[in-house]
Amino acid sequence: MKIDINEVPEFYRTYVRFLQDETVVEQLQSSAKEFNYLLNTFSNEKAEYRYEEGKWSIKDLIQHIIDSERVFCYRAMRFARNDKIELPGFEQDDYAEIASADRRDIQDLMSEFTSTRYSTISFFSALSEEDLKRTGLANGTEFSVEVLGYVISGHLLHHLEVIREKYL
Repeated sequence: MKIDINEVPEFYRTYVRFLQDETVVEQLQSSAKEFNYLLNTFSNEKAEYRYEEGKWSIKDLIQHIIDSERVFCYRAMRFARNDKIELPGFEQDDYAEIASADRRDIQDLMSEFTSTRYSTISFFSALSEEDLKRTGLANGTEFSVEVLGYVISGHLLHHLEVIREKYL
């Protein structure tokens, strides 16, 4: 990883431990490739599997990853533009419940993920070093724009690990 772990807020360090020694854009690209490689093998039926009562399905996980990426990228955009207004958190379980991902086709979800990730990569690719170093507050925590990019990738890789451990 090309970022100092001490720059990453404590809670998010569990995500960035999965990262390679790559720039934020390289990491966004490589994590998406790994995700697509694994998930494009899932059927709709397999993607609706829950390893335990009350746990999310693979479809729920994909939707959660998309939603989280949009929130983190929005935060990064606001901070990159030097917006100093503190941003609120979001409740992932409420989002997952209302999204009803299991009614969607897995290929549709994967297409949405790919579009979302392409947009994220485009955004981060356009940032200068100065932009990447800007910071802001979200949910009471200070983040740099660059750290948010790494958190996006790490969050995805964290859930890939969960999929490998609990769903395969």
